[in-house]
Amino acid sequence: MDLSAIRAAVQPGQPRVLVLANQKGGVGKTTTAINLGTALAAVGERVLVVDLDPQGNASTGLGVDRNSRPVTAYEVLIGEAEIKDATIETSVPGLSLVASSMDLLGAELELADFEQRSHRLDNALDAFTSSEAGRAYSYVLVDCPPSLNLLTINAMVAADAILVPLQCEFFALEGLSQLLHTVERVRTSLNPDLEIQGIVLTMFDKRNNLSDQVAADVREYMGDKVYRTVIPRNVRISEAPSFGKPALVYDYKCAGSKAYMKLASELIQRERDIKHAAA
Repeated sequence: MDLSAIRAAVQPGQPRVLVLANQKGGVGKTTTAINLGTALAAVGERVLVVDLDPQGNASTGLGVDRNSRPVTAYEVLIGEAEIKDATIETSVPGLSLVASSMDLLGAELELADFEQRSHRLDNALDAFTSSEAGRAYSYVLVDCPPSLNLLTINAMVAADAILVPLQCEFFALEGLSQLLHTVERVRTSLNPDLEIQGIVLTMFDKRNNLSDQVAADVREYMGDKVYRTVIPRNVRISEAPSFGKPALVYDYKCAGSKAYMKLASELIQRERDIKHAAA
């Protein structure tokens, strides 16, 4: 893989805010946030992962335990801290984190009394990405909870685009249609520039004919929005979070790690094409 060509693909400027979202749980959303962020950092990009899921799996999977999170996404959302105050450097060079907190479980009720409650993350990210510290990043990846709540809405309002991890299983298209409906509602009322950046097929099992059929159906339905790279079912990917490491650090040579490196390359190329089309 030509890493120098990949690095050259990204143009300087404000970071792109990509939200990883799917209303269905267990689709590899957090795993993709962790490992795609690590893969992008591995080719020289600065990446900030924002963990908006109260479960905090992205934070734990990046090796940041709950005792090492003095300022979190919760404080950012309620206005007690700025993103720069909540940013933690992970063990992966070039990869930073705004960690999750269990306090996010009650954030929806607390935010109900705030003005522009759907724009709390958007306002915080605007201030950050306009600063010198924020412009040092190429990407902000926001990991959402597996539900359509105010946290997910905040992420979608703040997003430039949505990256959708989609498990290769029987109900995949049903879940995708629900998500597309949600995106359209957010686009109509809150964020007219919101778009689907791409769909990543995850947990692909080449031994299972159903995986091939689901992949074919999704590609027929969504066309070029679906990434060519698919993420396989892989034991090493499943093991890595228990060691507080991304799969690419835990076992760089496993099939899952190689797939995420290919996904990062494809994402950067897609981002370059988007910027050229907008120029």
